[in-house]
Amino acid sequence: MATESVTSYLNNLVATQGLFYIKLHQAHWYIKGPAFFELHVKLEEYYDELTEHFDATAERLLQLGGEPYSTLKEFIDHSTIKEAPGEKHLGEEDMIESVVHDFETLRDELSKGIDMFDEANDDVTVDILTEQKTYVDQTIWMLWAFLGKNALGE
Repeated sequence: MATESVTSYLNNLVATQGLFYIKLHQAHWYIKGPAFFELHVKLEEYYDELTEHFDATAERLLQLGGEPYSTLKEFIDHSTIKEAPGEKHLGEEDMIESVVHDFETLRDELSKGIDMFDEANDDVTVDILTEQKTYVDQTIWMLWAFLGKNALGE
């Protein structure tokens, strides 16, 4: 049976991944500019990959005896990434910068979880979160490079 802190962490991660999935769709649908064709496809790749992460997180929570959040209201209430309806009107570079900031928020959440589950000697969850973080770290670097910046956004 999962402890309350484990359940809370994984549920908040499910909410964050679920809300980010929706935000990536918004960016995919509303992106405009010279790199439209490239970014439209790339954003779809991101939400497809995030679907795998989202599902793995929820299923791990179920394996530990928890019950993952599964409604939009729960996602909105518990996500560390926040809705931003006005972002659909951002220009291409500002929209991608917003996406990379959301990936950074997700990275930070994954780092917290890796530390938490490492201390609890839960190697399976550490492996799941580390695999997700590896993808997120690479994506952050690539998005900043697309915007002409280094991996730290500078």
